[in-house]
Amino acid sequence: MKKTRLVLIYVLLAAFLVACGSSGTGSSSGKVTVYVGFQEDHAVAAMEQFTEDTGIEVDMIRMSAGEILAKVRAEKDNPQADIWYGGPADTFVQAVEEGLLQSYHSPEAEKIDPRFKDEDGYWTGIYVGALGFASNKDFLDQHGLEAPTKWEDLLHPAFENEIVMAHPGSSGTAYTILYTVLKVFGGEDAGFDYLHKLHPQVQQYTTSGSAPGRMVGMGEAAVGLLFAHDIIKYQEEGFDSLILTIPEDGTGYETGAVAIIDGAPQSELAQKFIDWSLGTSAQEVGQRTGSYQNLTNPDAKEPEKAVRLEDINTIEYDPAEAGSQRSRLIDKWDNEVNN
Repeated sequence: MKKTRLVLIYVLLAAFLVACGSSGTGSSSGKVTVYVGFQEDHAVAAMEQFTEDTGIEVDMIRMSAGEILAKVRAEKDNPQADIWYGGPADTFVQAVEEGLLQSYHSPEAEKIDPRFKDEDGYWTGIYVGALGFASNKDFLDQHGLEAPTKWEDLLHPAFENEIVMAHPGSSGTAYTILYTVLKVFGGEDAGFDYLHKLHPQVQQYTTSGSAPGRMVGMGEAAVGLLFAHDIIKYQEEGFDSLILTIPEDGTGYETGAVAIIDGAPQSELAQKFIDWSLGTSAQEVGQRTGSYQNLTNPDAKEPEKAVRLEDINTIEYDPAEAGSQRSRLIDKWDNEVNN
């Protein structure tokens, strides 16, 4: 009888220890798959930091925001990833409208400004970045020009076939440009009239939103349209010919976001990733690799070289409105401007 009791006690104790062990290691078991909209070096550093902080392994695929949206849409019936990390929030808004994201109210999101998060918990902002112009100093000197400081300056005859920007369909950066132009010029008609005039000035529409900065830095074009933090990154990497200006007549900005993909294979790990991404450790990673966005966590230390939103003329950029109009405006741009 005593032996039976002892055996039963040992069995129960062993089961208890196994259960404790499982719960203790649950946070570091499995692997989370992340589609990342950051530049490659920032993305790699962030994934390494996540694994170091949580013990959870990561599979990462780096794409532009428009490419991520297209991939998540194509995989809707059989999701292959858990997290969408980085890229303008208006792209996430469109994904919400298509039922592609899963709501999650992270406790870490409480300290994030309401302007930078979805009230229903579908996405939360992790950084903010303003648009800027990247100009090649050598080109400007050769043509006796000053760096453009207004959107109309881009229509100067010397810039014909010398401007590069990304395609709004593949790049969140480029859609931010499109939406910004409509706001700066006071409406859709005037904005598209400007985009028609800008089109002959554009040498190439790239897939990546940051690629124009490198092209201008290498002397392949005169002016690139992209986010200011990417221009600063290229300057810091040694492209001394780059000049950064912010359009004085108004510039747009992105709220870079993070979200859980609907039907995520590793939903619990995805929630842990969201919690981590909103903390200071995650948000301060970027500046180690030359990413100079403003940060949404008020406790995170911002990069010293970041452009301060309060120092520039920003438009009223509503991610919800921009996202709801995204598909229609891109189709219109493709049919009327890029056709």
